[in-house]
Amino acid sequence: MRSQIAAGNWKMNTNIDFGQDFVAKLEDKELPKDVEVIIGAPFISISPLKQIAKRIKIAAQNCHDEESGAFTGEVSAAMLKSTGCNYVIIGHSERRQYFNESDELILKKILKALEHELKIIFCCGEPLEIRENNDHESFVQSQLENSICKLSKEELENVVIAYEPIWAIGTGKTASPGQAQDMHQHIRKVMRNNFNEDLAENISILYGGSVKPSNAKEIFAQKDVDGGLVGGASLKIDSFFDIIQSF
Repeated sequence: MRSQIAAGNWKMNTNIDFGQDFVAKLEDKELPKDVEVIIGAPFISISPLKQIAKRIKIAAQNCHDEESGAFTGEVSAAMLKSTGCNYVIIGHSERRQYFNESDELILKKILKALEHELKIIFCCGEPLEIRENNDHESFVQSQLENSICKLSKEELENVVIAYEPIWAIGTGKTASPGQAQDMHQHIRKVMRNNFNEDLAENISILYGGSVKPSNAKEIFAQKDVDGGLVGGASLKIDSFFDIIQSF
């Protein structure tokens, strides 16, 4: 059985006090036992949140690809591991766009994080012009084959894929349930062709892109959608809890 996952990505929002209050209140709620709940917190909040999180897993939003060194302002996978961090989000479209992260660099980051026994939420997805030109499947396939498809089957046991159509991130636009299902099915096909049926059927694939309580249930009901990577709606405890209950 694939894991059902509700992951929040707080991006460059919140502070330590907000995060601690949020996680404490969410832990007090009756969270579904069969849903893995993850919060992608800013670096400064990871350690404080790990001290109070019980059911909830904590993710970093990025890591450096080198073990250590003269990289002022960066955070290494080893540092993240020392906080008790569970996951790291790698390859988010905002990192690709604003920080020019290539597939090659993203693969290096993944390998370094796996070396330190961190689990990966790997992001992929196409911009609007690619979707409009009907090249979205080949675009995402290239992202996959240039990165996680170079991992071993054993390494992929610690990877979750998040499909995020860039045109739907923070825009209020959302891929229709059918569009989400079609791409998730294609991603599974790519994994099947590069590995095998068993791996393709067991890797969790999340949808991200303006997920909110009003659309989560229908999106999560799709055959190949195993949950969501949630942006803005994960900053409000009631809306994120409603999304967690949407499976």
